[in-house]
Amino acid sequence: MRRILLIAAFALAVANTGADMLGMHAAVYILKPLATLALVALVLRTTVASRYRAWIAAGLAVSLAGDILLMLPQGLFVPGLAAFLLAHLCYIAAFASDGAGRRAPLLPALPVFGAAAIVLWHLWPSLGPMRVPVACYVAVISTMSWQAIARWRVLGTQHAMLAAAGSVFFLMSDSALAIRKFVTPFPGATLVILATYYVAQWGLTLSVSANDASLAAGSQPLRVG
Repeated sequence: MRRILLIAAFALAVANTGADMLGMHAAVYILKPLATLALVALVLRTTVASRYRAWIAAGLAVSLAGDILLMLPQGLFVPGLAAFLLAHLCYIAAFASDGAGRRAPLLPALPVFGAAAIVLWHLWPSLGPMRVPVACYVAVISTMSWQAIARWRVLGTQHAMLAAAGSVFFLMSDSALAIRKFVTPFPGATLVILATYYVAQWGLTLSVSANDASLAAGSQPLRVG
């Protein structure tokens, strides 16, 4: 069943990306929610129950709501932004429950918040009344990425690495989305935004595994080095 879900999730992500690039909005309304729903199902199929799995599943479920809000034509950008902010809070809770949180090393925060500050500085003149909401979102997604990378440093596992990589791709996707929306459209924007978004969510999804020793041990951190 897991292999079927993996294939389905990949096929749906590719199909949605192609449909969006071709302007096939009716197809996107179907494919985009299904692509994220397949990832939720993948996480829930993991045999080891843990707080980490629960929070990642919650983050993906809220991302599904964000996907729906952002794709609708009614101008629901702010509710969609709020949904993804909540998703990142769920991911932060997941990382805090399994090796990060207040134990997280501070060093990984420097490049993450530095890069985010540069992007925000570039967006700032074009944000207008969206300055406060976007600044809050940047702070939360940057914290999420820092926590994911810090968790990888603490645990040193392949699954923690997948979550860390996913968090970085999330930053890339949302940066590209913000530039297209607030600054200027650029060639290949849809492909860049969706490809990095799906890599991000796949990294977070695949970071949940029954083979992860930290999860099997009941979410106790395994320090390396």
